[in-house]
Amino acid sequence: MSIARRTMLVLMPLSAGFAASAVRGALRNGAPSSAGETADDATAAIGADDWTGWRGPTRDGIASIAELPVDEWSAERNVVWRAEIPGTGHGSPIVVGDQVIVATADLEGQRQSLVSLDRHDGTIRWTCTVHEEGLKKEGNAKASLASSTPCFDGERFYVNFLNAGGIVTSAIDPSGSLVWQQRICDYVVHQGYGGSPAIYGDLVLVTADNKGGGAVAGLDRRTGEIVWKFARPAKPNYASPIVHHLDGRDQLTLIGCDEVVALDPNDGSVLWRCEGATTECVTTPVTDGTHLFTSGGYPRNHVSAIVADGSGRVAWENGVRVYVPSMIVRDGHLYAMADEGIAFCWHAATGEERWKKRIGGTFSGSPVLVGDRMVTTDEEGRTTILAVSPDGCEIVSRNELGNRAYASPAICADGIYLRTTELIDGNERDVVYRIGD
Repeated sequence: MSIARRTMLVLMPLSAGFAASAVRGALRNGAPSSAGETADDATAAIGADDWTGWRGPTRDGIASIAELPVDEWSAERNVVWRAEIPGTGHGSPIVVGDQVIVATADLEGQRQSLVSLDRHDGTIRWTCTVHEEGLKKEGNAKASLASSTPCFDGERFYVNFLNAGGIVTSAIDPSGSLVWQQRICDYVVHQGYGGSPAIYGDLVLVTADNKGGGAVAGLDRRTGEIVWKFARPAKPNYASPIVHHLDGRDQLTLIGCDEVVALDPNDGSVLWRCEGATTECVTTPVTDGTHLFTSGGYPRNHVSAIVADGSGRVAWENGVRVYVPSMIVRDGHLYAMADEGIAFCWHAATGEERWKKRIGGTFSGSPVLVGDRMVTTDEEGRTTILAVSPDGCEIVSRNELGNRAYASPAICADGIYLRTTELIDGNERDVVYRIGD
């Protein structure tokens, strides 16, 4: 598809510690929605604190703001708006400009979509139908057909869906028009699929590990053309792509499939590879600039610190089960919420356990760090806020909304954006909340 009224997009180079390029500035107006819903001319200028993709603008789970908008809420308190959305899914919301974007799937209606909510009042601005037909529920009961978190590069939203036996990446403009689609590879379902795309320069990076033999690909984000593709082992795995600046260069790091691999994100060539991960990994690795911190849960539990210089040396490792929630590293310390509801802090360089604290619950969503507050939502929809430092951890509040949640929070200066599932008139419905003062 052609793109109307394109404006100049300036790409900023990747800097150390940042996982993706960020774009700041005004964007073009859009065209009418392909799905027929309301679609006024849309702008989506990225604000300094906007949540532009999986794990936030720097893809490390650390918000750009210094303090939480609020630290207590309920259905009757500090809810700015509540929006029921069509379909279901476990992908996290993203927040850019005046829009909140979520991916959804309607198995009965055979439709996978991207939905835009108005950031100010939660009304649906547009719905873009990305796929019709091709939906089949398989694998783990906790899996969904919309588990990818979209990302935004300043011109378009990008999202991955498992559809018709393959992984397909799609680009949608800020007014809800489908721009292009690209099938990455066939996909054999084991547990499900939840890989989220990432932006790197002119590319969209996509992972599609699976039992049939998967791939990692770099797509031209303007056309969807596959610029490079790297074949992966025929093993089930669920990690998303992430680029770190390590050992003097940008490295696309892949965990799972019984190894850790670093690729040049420009062309997919191998920089180094080593042991240090299990077969199945879900988390997105983080770094302190020297070590790459990985975790996995099948066939064994592990948290590992790999020296990211190509030596393959594992600096330290433990057997804690941090299988699904991704970790956070800051100021020389690694923070984690284990699946079974225990928070941990380790010294990043040595692996020394500084503390652990039982929180309770089961966690699939990943924590977010705002100042000294770690925000984490369990599978029953309870969000616990912890005050954390290398010296200890205290529970600040417990806040309940909905009856089920697998998505991670998106946190901006104007609110905490949560995706939950609620029982409404005997039926489960997905709901997005903006929590604020």
